[in-house]
Formats: sequence, C-alpha cells, structure tokens
Amino acid sequence: MTQQQTYTAFLGGAVVAAGAPARVTAAIAGQGGDARRALIFSDRTGDQARLTGSGEIEGAAAGEDVSGPVTLQIRVLARHARWLEAQSGGASASVRRLVEAARRDPAQLVLEARDAAYRFMAMMAGDFPGYEEACRALFAGDGARFDVAAAGWPVDVRAYGRRLAGPALSRPVPG
Repeated sequence: MTQQQTYTAFLGGAVVAAGAPARVTAAIAGQGGDARRALIFSDRTGDQARLTGSGEIEGAAAGEDVSGPVTLQIRVLARHARWLEAQSGGASASVRRLVEAARRDPAQLVLEARDAAYRFMAMMAGDFPGYEEACRALFAGDGARFDVAAAGWPVDVRAYGRRLAGPALSRPVPG
C-alpha cells in the first residue's frame, strides 16, 4: 500500500496548511489574494511543489508514487545479468529486493532526510541569519549546533526544517 504524499504550505514564515493535497490546496484557496504567495513543500523530499492552473498540487493527483509496475531499461554487465537471473524470482524480483533493502538502510534514510531539509532550507531560509552555519550543522549531523544557528528564524520555518532533517541531526551523516 502506497502512503499518500503530504505537503506543507507556508505564507511568509508561517505554516498555513499541512497534510493531504486537497487539505493544503483548500487552505491556500482560503487565503484569497495572498494564495499566490504561498510556497508548498513536499514533506517527503523537501522539494517545492507548484499549483496547477486548476488549483491542484502538480503531481499530487497521480499520487507521485506509482503503485503499479513501471518498465525501466537498465544496462548491466553480463556477469551481473547472469547473477540476477539466477536469483529466486529472476532479475526483476532481485532488483526490487535490492532497491527495497537499500531504501530501508539507515544510512540512506539519513541522507534522504539531510537532502530534504537542505532543499527546503535553501528556498525558505537562505536569506536568514545563521543559514550557512545551520547548513554546516545539518551536514555534520549536529542537532544542537543546528538549533543554535536557526534560533533567529521564524518558528515554523525552524520547526519544519528540523522535522525534515530528523534522522540527519540525530546521528552523523555518512561521508
């Protein structure tokens, strides 16, 4: 079962909505003329999302995460192809297992959290005092230093950046 993508919308430095796409777009629409100034971020990737002309979050209608099979062409060395085919379920099943194992790897989760926080911070906090130091702390995995550097930011920006960073600030980021 695919978990629905969630978003957080900011107006200035304050969160105006968070959650499912319909909830976020409804809250933004309720902002009237200010709605055009709202910035929306993916809670999974930290990427900025855009509203379509019809007022929906771009990509959200499709759920962004494809739940069915997708055809992908990859090139591997002959010895890799032989190994994949010899595995239980064949090459496709082997690749799926490898990908799922990699996605659960704690080091990968740390990297994804760090990258999501960095993307958000670059957009929302790039002009704030302490931004560069907060980035250094993020990449060093130093939560205490991050909190000190971001102390002067708007509360919602600081809290959301910290939330996205999650595991990246609780343990060192792999080299």
